[in-house]
Amino acid sequence: MSVVRAVFKSWVAPRVVMRGWLAGGAREDRALAVLMAAALLLFVAQWPSLARQAHLDPSVPLAARLAGAGLACLFILPLLAYAIAGLTRLLARGFRGRGSGFGARMALFWSLLAVSPAMLLQGLVGGFLGQGPALALVWVAVFGGFLWLWGNALLVAEGWR
Repeated sequence: MSVVRAVFKSWVAPRVVMRGWLAGGAREDRALAVLMAAALLLFVAQWPSLARQAHLDPSVPLAARLAGAGLACLFILPLLAYAIAGLTRLLARGFRGRGSGFGARMALFWSLLAVSPAMLLQGLVGGFLGQGPALALVWVAVFGGFLWLWGNALLVAEGWR
């Protein structure tokens, strides 16, 4: 199954997609590729909002805003994602999770990639409408969707379902 098809299928059947990723074996190169694709898409999702902010407040140029967001998304986010996945695995072990470190990493990384279309929508709303109730509503939907995807992926990765 293609990655794009798997992303959209994750919103309907996240456990099936996660089982498919885990059935391919513990391949760290695949996990890192998924994480870096998610980080790149999350970075791109911020462009419209950053452009709007730079237009409204030219004291900080767009290039500086993009550089900061790029540093955060492409360098810091992957490090944080590995740390969060490790902590998640330790917590799951305390609750008798039977998974592996790779499963915990893949659950988080795949959830980040699967939520990226919603993040792109959030970036567009932020860029066109700016701060307000519409952006807050989209943010809540994106965060809730991420938690739902990650929770279902963890259930599979830890062998709970």
